[in-house]
Amino acid sequence: MQKPLTVYNTLTRRKEIFVPLQPSQVSMYVCGPTVYGHAHLGHARSAVNFDVVRRYLRHLNYRVCCVRNITDVGHLMGSNQEGADKITSQARAESLQPMEVVQRYTQSYHDDLRRLNVLPPDIEPSASGHIVEQIEWVERLRRSGMAYEVGGSVYFDVMAYHRRTPYGKLSARVPEALRAGTRTLQKQAEKRNLLDFALWKNATPQHLMQWTSPWGKGFPGWHTECATLATKYLGIPFDIHAGGMDLVFPHHECELAQVCALGHDQMARYWMHNNMVTVEGQKMSKSLANFVPLYQIFDGSHSKMDQAYSPMVLRFFLLQSHYRSPISFSLSGLQAAQKGCVKLLNGLRLVRALRRERSVEKEDCDHSEALSQIRCGAEACHEAMRDDFHTARTIATLFDLLKMAHKIAVGQGCFANTGVEALATLEQTYTTFVESILGIREEKTAPTDHMLDVLLALYDEAKQAKRYAQVTYIRKALEEIGMAVQDTQKGTTWSYTSLGKHAVKR
Repeated sequence: MQKPLTVYNTLTRRKEIFVPLQPSQVSMYVCGPTVYGHAHLGHARSAVNFDVVRRYLRHLNYRVCCVRNITDVGHLMGSNQEGADKITSQARAESLQPMEVVQRYTQSYHDDLRRLNVLPPDIEPSASGHIVEQIEWVERLRRSGMAYEVGGSVYFDVMAYHRRTPYGKLSARVPEALRAGTRTLQKQAEKRNLLDFALWKNATPQHLMQWTSPWGKGFPGWHTECATLATKYLGIPFDIHAGGMDLVFPHHECELAQVCALGHDQMARYWMHNNMVTVEGQKMSKSLANFVPLYQIFDGSHSKMDQAYSPMVLRFFLLQSHYRSPISFSLSGLQAAQKGCVKLLNGLRLVRALRRERSVEKEDCDHSEALSQIRCGAEACHEAMRDDFHTARTIATLFDLLKMAHKIAVGQGCFANTGVEALATLEQTYTTFVESILGIREEKTAPTDHMLDVLLALYDEAKQAKRYAQVTYIRKALEEIGMAVQDTQKGTTWSYTSLGKHAVKR
């Protein structure tokens, strides 16, 4: 009997059996980017990890509605959220209109995620496109007595809320301790309490992005945005709220507080958070000069890169750790991921070739042992994914299946007698998990299959004619684009040696 799917819930701090609100449907909100710069490793980890969650839920025959927002206003600089708007600051730095910045970096984000084979969301709302809904949301909170207006700004009254419902239950933080560690800033003087956060901010005449509201010209707060957009499209409650661990406090805590302040017991049934990516053990930061934009990995232009690396190599790198474990990014780690990803993709070619070769069952052969081992491997893949989407264990099990495939290829042990059913199970399991669930695909940016067939035919002809200079030339030409010629008893074929060598720079 299969074990049920379990999910680690940040709210309860334990793994729970996943039971969606609707038997055959899953509603999922993933916090998207603030689009004031190119996507980086942190963006990639969240997008890739929760893409796999979505893919596996679809594999389990759930209809998944995924909403991922675009933050294009209201995300202020600084841990106290009292600085300048990030989009506005970038617009001034580049001498552009704010929406030019938004358009440029939203497109860049989409391009990078498409290359990483991240499925697009079903709905992708922007903050600036939902100002009316956010004003209505803030007014509801104000009328409930959980928010107050002062000087054209509206703040959430944390202590008024805390007297009714514990504030800090998602992040396990106590308001009294939070207040003790909060600095008093001049701009916070109008608040009733240092912990109160802005639902709507009054805009100065110089502020580039502002809208008319009942409280004057202003713009929505970051925490208002996600609470409004998630509940507008998914209702209250919905199944999964996902994002990076750095968003647990204050962002997600403040979202949850707003929803509960309006009389709801919960916002999402399961809160999922991926861990952080460090760079060689250090927090990634522009000030430390270790900030790594994705496009500089893909085209090899970053100072830490020794070559261009395929987006599939980065995807493999991110998935070889469990999503709740920290990852330290380094060149050596990326090089190791390159080898692992090449091995995984060459495995696709092998299991498909084995399946094509064996279309008729061999008579008078006992296929039971090979079939049993392959079935156990297939179940181990599912068991790993059902255990809180453990991609690292899934990849390790796929490599175990690949070992079986190599034994079948050379006729070793019980795998010398591998029947049609076992080969079909092997191919289906391996290809489904690699391509459909982990989302790792071949990227043939160089020759097409037909051109490769022609090259290999010329190679065979040159070898038979003992034109060794031509043989060497073809081998080296393919090596330069990350492919190796393989001479086997069954004929000449090729395999990957490297991925991403011929990436095109932006």
